[in-house]
Formats: sequence, structure tokens, C-alpha cells
Amino acid sequence: MTFFVLSEERPEPRVTSNVVGMTTSAAAPTGSEGAILPGGAVTDRLVEANRRYAEAFADPGMDASPVLHVAVVACMDARLDLHKALGLELGDCHTIRNAGGVVTDDVIRSLTISQRKLGTRSVVLIHHTGCGLESLTEDFRTELEMAVGQRPAWAVESFSDVDQDVRQSMQRVRTSPFLLHTDDVRGFVFDVRTGLLREVDPA
Repeated sequence: MTFFVLSEERPEPRVTSNVVGMTTSAAAPTGSEGAILPGGAVTDRLVEANRRYAEAFADPGMDASPVLHVAVVACMDARLDLHKALGLELGDCHTIRNAGGVVTDDVIRSLTISQRKLGTRSVVLIHHTGCGLESLTEDFRTELEMAVGQRPAWAVESFSDVDQDVRQSMQRVRTSPFLLHTDDVRGFVFDVRTGLLREVDPA
């Protein structure tokens, strides 16, 4: 089992930010009767949290280029707290997230901009255990077509073997003609029960 550790030395002095922590929806206030806040009330809560955050906010004086020159591609699953899991701080990396953490054309688009305009060189790909895409198939597109009268142009990118899908994502990055740096591309599976990363052999 391999653990991913960011080992690049940070420039000194480090700039810190005053960030107000936000709880997940499972632990957040749910209203006077204990029900999950409906509709716009959830957004209202986020806007109010931002107001409190802004009151203590100080411009950290950073630019858009990540300090560690790394881009992380991961699933949008709410159980993944990437910054805490990887020991990252504000400004350290670019984070690109989608359903499954798969490498799609839009991910390649973001990585291309990240590398060619903002100086990243390394790519870290993170899938996870218990991913929702493992329970979907491309039939989902047919169901959508039946429901809305239009077939989506995008693929679901579902998978049954998480390791193999990580390998496929690594291969898509490594063979993209648009990316400048494809020598440092590594893939992992995050265990949502233990919090550990397991590296996937690209072979």
C-alpha cells in the first residue's frame, strides 16, 4: 500500500488565511423541527456563512499559480475532503472535480490551462471506494432521453472496476497531445472508510 505525500518544500514565509470552517450538511443546522432546510434556505445559509467569512477575510496576496505546481483530479463525492486528506493549504494546488473523478474532455481542457498558463507539472488522479458511478450504466442516458426528450451528448463514464478506471484516466492524461507534462501522473483510490490512499499500478 502506498501513501501519497506532498514533499515539495514550501517557500517561506507561508501566507495563511482566516477561513471560517463550514460543516457538512449532515452536521449543519436543520431548522427548528430538525428537517433539512428546503430549497433556497440551503443557499441562504451558505450566503450567510460567506458573509461571516468575508468579515474576517484578509487578501492572502496569492496569484492563480499553485504553490506546489500540482493539479488534483478527483470525484465530486461529498465525503472527500481533499485538502485535509492530502495535507494541502489554500493556494497549493488546482482541484478539478466531477462525477467519478474520470478524465473527460473537459478535464483535459482544465489540465491544459493549468499546465500551459498556470505552471502545474504534476497530475494526481483520485477515485474512491463506494463510488456512485459503479451503480450506473450508460442506460442512464437512455432514461434521460425518455424523461426529457433529448439524449445527452456526454457519456456517463460509469465503471465496475475502480482500479481499471484509474488506469484509464492515467492513460488519457499521458496520451493527450495538449498537455505539456505527462511524466508525473499518478493514480489513487481513496478509501472512504479509512481515509487512506492506495496507489494504483498503471501497468
